[in-house]
Amino acid sequence: MFEISFIPAFKDNYIWLLTRGKRAFVVDPGDAAPVIDRLVADDLRLEGILVTHHHADHQGGIAALAARWHPVVYAPGNESITGCTHPLSGGESIDVLGQAVDVIAVSGHTRSHLAYVAPGLVFCGDTLFGAGCGRLFEGTPAQMTASLDRLAALPDETRVYCAHEYTAMNLPFALAVEPDNAAIRERMAKVSALRAAGLPTVPLHLGEEKATNPFLRCTEPAVVAAGLQHAAVNREKVEIFAAIRRWRNDF
Repeated sequence: MFEISFIPAFKDNYIWLLTRGKRAFVVDPGDAAPVIDRLVADDLRLEGILVTHHHADHQGGIAALAARWHPVVYAPGNESITGCTHPLSGGESIDVLGQAVDVIAVSGHTRSHLAYVAPGLVFCGDTLFGAGCGRLFEGTPAQMTASLDRLAALPDETRVYCAHEYTAMNLPFALAVEPDNAAIRERMAKVSALRAAGLPTVPLHLGEEKATNPFLRCTEPAVVAAGLQHAAVNREKVEIFAAIRRWRNDF
């Protein structure tokens, strides 16, 4: 298995660096400069890029990286991705530094968003965040609900490598949805300590997300009740998700 570390970018992005010896892949390189600095400093050879979706903060650095290292670029085939060499739609298995990685479709944030799954881990871009999920810029509540269900079906021990440090920002909303959820209060204390020490909250633990993330808990009675209070017209999971997502947009 490859080793994983992060390269910080912009205000709160994580560009994931996968290495095996001196071979490297990166995930969602929105900015080339910090990636180049890291690759050069560690004498790494960039062999490939994994892209989850087309937003600029996830693909903006591809052209400069491709010009220097000529990596393969795996990306959603139905989105405009600079330099894509291997268009994907979900359902494929690809080789990343000798490790088989499954590609799953997780539309919602964008129409063709992808996630990349290896044993015990997933790179999910902007679909699932710490205590939150991505905004629905192009997809529908039904699509995002199905995508989150696909991620939630992974083993609880799965490490979730999302693309932004949003956990501390999201937890107050999670508590507003479920004010009696002790696990959320415990997580808030833990996250506060991590951030005060300058440490990341990512990778996330999928089991913890299932216990504290309202968007993975849309069938729980407290979340259903909150959704009904915020314009959900029935108790169906998609309707509850849509109401909670709209509430989060204005929170």
